[in-house]
Amino acid sequence: MKKFTFAAGLMFLATSAMAADPVDGLWKTAPGDTGGYLHVTISGCGSAICGTIDSAFDADGNEQLEYENLGKNIIWDMVPEGGGSYDSGKIWAPDRDKTYNSKMSLDGQNKLTVKGCVAGGLICRGQTWTRVQ
Repeated sequence: MKKFTFAAGLMFLATSAMAADPVDGLWKTAPGDTGGYLHVTISGCGSAICGTIDSAFDADGNEQLEYENLGKNIIWDMVPEGGGSYDSGKIWAPDRDKTYNSKMSLDGQNKLTVKGCVAGGLICRGQTWTRVQ
């Protein structure tokens, strides 16, 4: 009986560890200076959260199949802090080709506030992304 209880406990822990993070999914960024936007796939990468550019769209919503940054990481090393908050990550801003310290927070299930900061977090730029799926 002890072996069965131990095995059941291990299965529960493994299932819990493999459960999807609430932020996992496809997200639409806010429009940039030209009105274009990206779709970013966010998922676990090791013990952290990462985001990859899935597709790009112009201001009219036309997909840009030749966008040079498709498949590139835009978010990495984001650490889940609990309660829908993520910290200690990095975000790359393709429009400026700069990398910033980053944090994110979920607002419900379909809004994600993403911030990139410089100067020890004193100066931040952020966007609210919406869940696509």
